[in-house]
Amino acid sequence: MSSTDPEHREDEEAAAGEDEDTGAQVAPIVKLEEVAVTTGEEDEDAILDLKSKLYRFDKEGNQWKERGAGTVKFLKHKETGKVRLVMRQSKTLKICANHLVLPTMSVQEHAGNDKSCVWHATDFADGELKDELFCIRFGSVENCKTFMEKFQEVAESQQKKEENKDASAAAGLLEKLSVDDSKSEDKAKEEEPVETKEPGKADAEKKVEEPGSST
Repeated sequence: MSSTDPEHREDEEAAAGEDEDTGAQVAPIVKLEEVAVTTGEEDEDAILDLKSKLYRFDKEGNQWKERGAGTVKFLKHKETGKVRLVMRQSKTLKICANHLVLPTMSVQEHAGNDKSCVWHATDFADGELKDELFCIRFGSVENCKTFMEKFQEVAESQQKKEENKDASAAAGLLEKLSVDDSKSEDKAKEEEPVETKEPGKADAEKKVEEPGSST
């Protein structure tokens, strides 16, 4: 007589299933190969990495609109030394901010909220350059201050970098001008005409100067 208890029946079926091990091996239909994923950040070092929420000011609607919540980074290029601000959404990794930190930029605390700050930037997150007014909010006042301090530090360092670059360019230009001047002087000396007398003319002048003999 078979049992009608569902739990008892499941136990019997499970035991029967364990006994029916055929030992067959099923090969995967599609073999997946490991693919290297590039983020575009391979040649950069992160000098700041903080969780935050980003907003952009919508001029048409005259209101703040959320761009996404995720991680904001300052990335410094290993060769050029340029620093850009990049923020990706935490789940989709979609870029919601991507712009260089320039010497002319400044960041300010958002009025009425000491966990937020604002700044202007020419952003490239949407694949084209756009002038944006950003507002970023952090989970703590400390993180907001850290972000603002690092922002100003980077902007000032880029200013010094530009000044050094301009000074080097000016020095190189002056050096080039001095070299060109010296070459011009040497060329002028080479092209300076040398006074020469035609053959025979000197002898004729000499004969004229000699006193004539009397016969």
